Amino acid sequence: MVKTLPVSEKNNFVKLTIALVLLLLVAALVDQFPTYLGQRIVQAFTVITIAVGVVGFQSSKFWFRSGIGILVAVILVLVLSMLLDIARLDHVHLALLIIYFSWATWIAIKQVLFTGKVDGNKIVGAICIYLLLGLVWTFAYLFIAYFLPGAFNGLEQKPWFENFADVAYYSYVTLTTLGYGDISPVAPIARFLVYMEAIVGVFYMAILVASLIGARMSDRDSA
Repeated sequence: MVKTLPVSEKNNFVKLTIALVLLLLVAALVDQFPTYLGQRIVQAFTVITIAVGVVGFQSSKFWFRSGIGILVAVILVLVLSMLLDIARLDHVHLALLIIYFSWATWIAIKQVLFTGKVDGNKIVGAICIYLLLGLVWTFAYLFIAYFLPGAFNGLEQKPWFENFADVAYYSYVTLTTLGYGDISPVAPIARFLVYMEAIVGVFYMAILVASLIGARMSDRDSA
């Protein structure tokens, strides 16, 4: 029987990064090949990503680090998502996703930039933070689009899970300051979020490089 390596602060970012990439890939595939279950597939992978993040970031003292606890947590989150959809409380669903991914981003930043020596897990963690930042803004854009129809040119007014792939694409294009222009903000609050994401994307790279170099030099001095 193959034994899996327990998740700890030494390897937690690898699995979370894989989960984030899979979420984005699955969303793109569902958008490319629409199916009746597309919504549930995207939701399921969102729940899996949340579960992986919770397992990776929390202490072993928490009850949901056990196999049964994780399963219960996943089921509860999935049921909550379905109930919110049935009740047409998309804005609540999106708000909860923004809160979770913002929390996960902050926890990851503290582990990567502010503690310990530079190792492979922290390098992967830096990539993970970048992916998380893009998702935070993705759900923020979806939240704005829900309340302000027409806030973005090039974005149809559809349920958030049907727009997820397009908005995620737009978020990462903005984060990297590529700016293709096929989707563009119209509403003032949408424009504010867009330029703030671009600013964060640029400064994150500068802070990341400075932090990693500083930590590396500190390790050499202490050696």
